[in-house]
Amino acid sequence: MDIQETIKIMLKGVNEHTQISDIEEKLKKVSEENRPLRIKLGLDPSAPDIHLGHAVVLRKIKQLQDMGHEAIIIIGDFTGMIGDPTGKSKTRKQLTRQEVEENASTYKQQIFKILDESKTTLRYNSEWLSPLTFKEIIELSAKCTVARILERDDFKKRYEAGQPISVHEFFYPLMQAYDSVVLKADIELGGTDQTFNILMGRNIQRDYGQDPQITLFMPLLEGLDGVEKMSKSLGNYIGINEDANTMYEKIMKIQDEMIIRYYELCTDVHPDQITEIQRRLSSGENPKNVKMELAKEITRLYHSEELANKAEEHFKSAFQMQVAPEDVAEIVIEDANNVNELLDKILLSGKYASKGEIKRLFLQGAVKVDNEKIIDFRDLKLKNDSIIQIGKGNFYKIKMK
Repeated sequence: MDIQETIKIMLKGVNEHTQISDIEEKLKKVSEENRPLRIKLGLDPSAPDIHLGHAVVLRKIKQLQDMGHEAIIIIGDFTGMIGDPTGKSKTRKQLTRQEVEENASTYKQQIFKILDESKTTLRYNSEWLSPLTFKEIIELSAKCTVARILERDDFKKRYEAGQPISVHEFFYPLMQAYDSVVLKADIELGGTDQTFNILMGRNIQRDYGQDPQITLFMPLLEGLDGVEKMSKSLGNYIGINEDANTMYEKIMKIQDEMIIRYYELCTDVHPDQITEIQRRLSSGENPKNVKMELAKEITRLYHSEELANKAEEHFKSAFQMQVAPEDVAEIVIEDANNVNELLDKILLSGKYASKGEIKRLFLQGAVKVDNEKIIDFRDLKLKNDSIIQIGKGNFYKIKMK
């Protein structure tokens, strides 16, 4: 693959990046040395439940792997015990060794749903950070001024507000930068919230006599509401471990104006194909048709072609024809008159943010039991094998204990 084609795929969906001329120079150099790019990604193992928002950077790495390059994933077991202060208004609670190891194990189970394991090396930064002598730590800290550290927006705000900043927090970006030195990283990826930390790596590499890494900053993906950053706490997320039907259905709920953004950030579809999809939408094609293609593509990436096809058929049956599918989810309850028990079980499906949301759907006339609309959830009269429909396409079969 030529350099310009590589850059086209590399920059798909990217928010900010190193100058094109520097990227071209780096690609020429690794080509002359007949080796792949060394791609660095650091994972601070404090929130290991990955959703599509977290996966944006991993998808970009997979696209680079498909072009022959290699990834080095750093499990930040050492830095994780400090906790990344990025975006925090107070000092983070330090993770215990056991917490770090449990989270790291969960991360490894998830990242290989995306990355090519044969082109991925996993490293723990305790390998090189733990043995550093105090003299070496002082030498590292001498490569950055306090004024430079306080340029970080979160540190600056806390300092100006008189909020405490512990000295150890200043070492987080320095240690992340030192990871790049040890690995001789050619490129580092991260979200836009990691800009300061990753650019620090470029600066520190220069100080250690290395060619600075190029950088790619991926945008933060908006969730199903199209406004807030995808977040499990906000209930607007799509988890990569969710079953195929749920994943497909959730993707169909994204805002129409987010279709191209999801194509760019959540799929491996070539930029030229995305340009054609944009043309189709601009020409007046029904966004639902394009969104169904998107839902099938993303579901295929995390499951299989077969399960993506079945999810599409399930959606057509449940959402378009409003017919309960054959494999309708079952909810087992002990007391037909205990509405709270039913709401608790429905909430466990992960499709709703709270019981309050489910109650609002009742009030909006969006709930049917055996095809009869129920407005007041207290009027529910359930029996064994009752079918409850909530909104479009969400069906549950009631089973009595």
